[in-house]
Amino acid sequence: MTEAMEYDVVVLGAGPVGENVADRARAAGLSAAVVESELVGGECSYWACMPSKALLRPAIARAEARRVPGLRQSARGPLDAAAVLANRDEFTSHWKDDGQVQWLEGVGADIYRGHGRLAGPKKITVTGADGQERLLTARHAVAVCTGSRAVVPDLPGVAGARPWTSREATSAQKVPGRLVVVGGGVVGVEMATAWRALGAEVTLLIRGGGLLPRMEPFAGELVAAALTEAGATIRTDVSVASVERTGGTGPVTVVLETGERLESDEILFATGRAPRTDDLGMESVGLEPGSWLQVDDSCRVEGTDWLYAVGDVNHRALLTHQGKYQARIAGAAIAARAQRVPLLESDPWGAHAATADRAAVTQVVFTDPEIASVGLTLAEAEAAGHRVRAVDYDLGTVAGAALYADGYTGRARMIVDLDTETLRGVTFAGPAVGEMLHSATIAVVGEVPINRLWHAVPAYPTISEIWLRLLETYRG
Repeated sequence: MTEAMEYDVVVLGAGPVGENVADRARAAGLSAAVVESELVGGECSYWACMPSKALLRPAIARAEARRVPGLRQSARGPLDAAAVLANRDEFTSHWKDDGQVQWLEGVGADIYRGHGRLAGPKKITVTGADGQERLLTARHAVAVCTGSRAVVPDLPGVAGARPWTSREATSAQKVPGRLVVVGGGVVGVEMATAWRALGAEVTLLIRGGGLLPRMEPFAGELVAAALTEAGATIRTDVSVASVERTGGTGPVTVVLETGERLESDEILFATGRAPRTDDLGMESVGLEPGSWLQVDDSCRVEGTDWLYAVGDVNHRALLTHQGKYQARIAGAAIAARAQRVPLLESDPWGAHAATADRAAVTQVVFTDPEIASVGLTLAEAEAAGHRVRAVDYDLGTVAGAALYADGYTGRARMIVDLDTETLRGVTFAGPAVGEMLHSATIAVVGEVPINRLWHAVPAYPTISEIWLRLLETYRG
């Protein structure tokens, strides 16, 4: 017998995005149910943000310590891999979600374990592990917050080779002797950095000409130089033709399109993401299974008045913090519409429409050196038709950077809109630049005029003095 329940809002997916939609709905006095087929807390908590940064932090700290006089000799030894992996396990709560469940229940949301599927407008069927089926009906909204999954290319031998994706790369319980990383995006360079620091022999295979192709070119160049110095091998303009694993448990042989064969203990495919919408019953509401969901600025799916797609599934910005930002927007919009309040009147802060996931996306790549960016690159700004100027400065010449570490290597770029004299984007590359990113974000989002930034005086001697140098360079 199917159990039936009714809520104001039903959320599919209990990652950070789904949790925040439910939280905003409950804060507005709406009832909410959340459906989760895996762990409450989602990809970020167990297989992405948290474990990857726990793996990377010791690698970055050691690299920086080796550049500090009086400390470098103490940091010459190898990392304690067992301790690093144990610390990573602590940050994932050993892949148990008790704490996340407690938080979600604390905001008053009901949790349903099982596989949720749309069964027509405002209806969700949830099939539990025991086969029991429940029917949830939403009075006002259903929010799809199921995220994305790693894409593994359909190459000969891949299935039998049991390749790593980002999940295996962040949860592996031992250091591979040799690791081949296919892909030069964020996941590829971060995992190459982490596992090389832990002792693996790392080879990156890049189809294109360089690392981090969606960022300013100097970002990938600096990361490539650091990885090479650390002992990794980077090969560009190469493609994998097939993969073989001996006996299902032995070494992996990677066959390139040239016929060259590389042997490794593990292979990581960091080659993109796909939406987790393929088995959600999308066809029952006239949508294509497996597709990205197109939404308006309130994250409502185009052509509907009840369905929302928040986070990765709408393909606007595949980043946890941007998904949580969208969740707050969607939650506010759902509440306002449920209460029949015009969106503009419901929140004078303008929190009813997502815009930062287009014009002011923030991202930090936790490599050595760190890369931090917000807004548009030079190429993106020019492609969008803006009349802009790129202003560059060597970060290593700033007094705060020289004090931070010997041989500090980095670069900063701001993209100035010449018509409005505001910033369209900023990119920093260098040790510890991630903590400077929010100042750039405020400048971009706030459309702060250059002549006002001139009066935002950076403290001396800090790395943030780069702002003064960039502005001086712009003024000439």
